[in-house]
Amino acid sequence: MKKLSFHPCGNYHENYNQELAIFETWFGRVSLGVFLLLLFGVAPFVLSPYLLYVVNTIGILAIAAIGLNILVGYTGQISLGHGAFFGVGAYAAAILATRLEVPFYLSIPAAGLITAMIGMVFGIPSGRLKGLYLTIATLAGQIIIEYVLIQWESLTKGTMGITLPAPKIFGWTIAGDKTFFFFIFACMVAMTWFAVNIIRSKYGRAFIAIRDNDRAAEGMGIPIFKYKLLSFGISSFYAGFAGALWAYYMVSITTEPFNLGLSVEFIAMVIIGGMGNIPGAIFGATFITILNEILRYTTGLLMNVGVITSMGLNMAPLKEFVFGLAIVLFILLEPKGIAELWRILRSYFRLWPFSY
Repeated sequence: MKKLSFHPCGNYHENYNQELAIFETWFGRVSLGVFLLLLFGVAPFVLSPYLLYVVNTIGILAIAAIGLNILVGYTGQISLGHGAFFGVGAYAAAILATRLEVPFYLSIPAAGLITAMIGMVFGIPSGRLKGLYLTIATLAGQIIIEYVLIQWESLTKGTMGITLPAPKIFGWTIAGDKTFFFFIFACMVAMTWFAVNIIRSKYGRAFIAIRDNDRAAEGMGIPIFKYKLLSFGISSFYAGFAGALWAYYMVSITTEPFNLGLSVEFIAMVIIGGMGNIPGAIFGATFITILNEILRYTTGLLMNVGVITSMGLNMAPLKEFVFGLAIVLFILLEPKGIAELWRILRSYFRLWPFSY
């Protein structure tokens, strides 16, 4: 007689390895394998140049958003300077490449480390401040870095910008959207894996304990200032790494993009994607990037509408209005973001026909 096997209704872990497993079932591993196969084996060959540009932008911004999610979603610290750290990484890579002729495969991680050190400096106030006061402190960091990037012309060339050389590895030049696609998403997969393992480690557990109750965490012997600084450093490293990637991808960089608006976009990615969820940062980056492209197209159309022009309406603030509306709606309707919607959808099909 054939022996029946049943899947237990719940999580029954018998050891720590089972509890820390990224995928609890073989189906999860197979699904990831199929997704990566489609991503690297199909997407770059069927997408148009414009769509490849959009997808590459999503990959770069997703890396930065994952870093911010570690700080905001897992450690409970707020930062309005993430856009500036993104710019520090871009300029660090550009200066290393143009002035010191450091190869790109070294300049990108070096830019991340430089940004991490600067981020930890601006994270020092987190030892004494929290909430609104810490928000103001990081906003000051954003303004200071913006000022330095613009005014220190002997180093950053100010508004003139810096043009980077084409990245090369073993004599092979990385140029064009399709070639960059493989490099960007290889980096994104590696950085996502690194972030997931950080959260599974003792450092991630300490971050979560500080987020939930920093006084209780300190009472349990967790040095909260040390771990807050570490979280700022990791978050800034991700921002700097992504900024360096962006600099090489864009070829030429100026100070204009690294303003407070970019920091707000990163915050929106984390909130809309889902705070305290690594895939949520990727969902948020995808949502905000696509929304940006839709708004750019829509604004261009509306600017040419005679009725709107005759009424004297300015369509330029449309982007900020829609971003704010999207954040408010997600906070009210689904505070856990797109990641929670994705979990509900997966649960529906996994539990069907008993999905209630």
